[in-house]
Amino acid sequence: MYKIIRKHVFNPTETLLEIEAPMVAKKAHPGQFIILRSDADAERIPLTIGGYDREKGTVTIIFQIVGASTYKLNLLEEGDELHDFVGPLGKPTELDGEKVCVVGGGLGCAIAYPIAKAFHDEGKDVTAIAGFRTKDLVILDEEFRANSTRYIGVSDDGTYGEKGVVTKPLEELLQKEKFDKVISIGPVIMMKFVTEVCKKYNVPECICSMNPIMIDGTGMCGCCRLTVGGKTKFACVDGPDFNAYVVDFDEAMKRGGMYKAFEKKAYDEAKCNLFKKEDK
Repeated sequence: MYKIIRKHVFNPTETLLEIEAPMVAKKAHPGQFIILRSDADAERIPLTIGGYDREKGTVTIIFQIVGASTYKLNLLEEGDELHDFVGPLGKPTELDGEKVCVVGGGLGCAIAYPIAKAFHDEGKDVTAIAGFRTKDLVILDEEFRANSTRYIGVSDDGTYGEKGVVTKPLEELLQKEKFDKVISIGPVIMMKFVTEVCKKYNVPECICSMNPIMIDGTGMCGCCRLTVGGKTKFACVDGPDFNAYVVDFDEAMKRGGMYKAFEKKAYDEAKCNLFKKEDK
């Protein structure tokens, strides 16, 4: 079993858990992910590693409550234990390049942060751009500021940082300076537009972190398949980082939306069943 050492609720939909998992922490690197089950009958949930402490033997994850499984996961408290916590899975982010820009959107900032920190720890020039819908949904603000050379926060409604989307400050920067690499993590539509901006300004390398539907994490189920450079790739073993210039984002968006209605139905049923138990 894997004990929850710390729980922090950012807002009503996003939660951080620090899990006691020494074997995973020993091998973890930024960009990789784990697959967990909250109990023996639970669904397998893939979540990107949001941080790790090798000395403490802990791994941090940040998740968004979108379906029944994440709703149930959020009900767990400090001291509770997870049934499974498997990883690290996937390939780590490559930390090449002396001047990089890491762009995160929404919950993707939980993935962008450890990547920005890893570059910063190596003495690289790191610009971090984080975008949120509104101030109430901001996460890891202080952490980004402490672990990047320059930090720019934006929000759709202007309640946090600059008003606008992440491509606005990115394009403003690219108009006057060059980056060796731009890495984007967030909604697929955001990563698509970040990639288009990078193409426009001839950024040498543009990387996106893909998080499609996934089941086994070994490439056998095929659920996480993507089209990259005209070929089928599997995010769990070939990624999750890919050359954004050759990713078929439109196909990824179509596949990613296949189960949204099911997720909503399962989430509503999970809440309903919980309330029925409490009423007894």
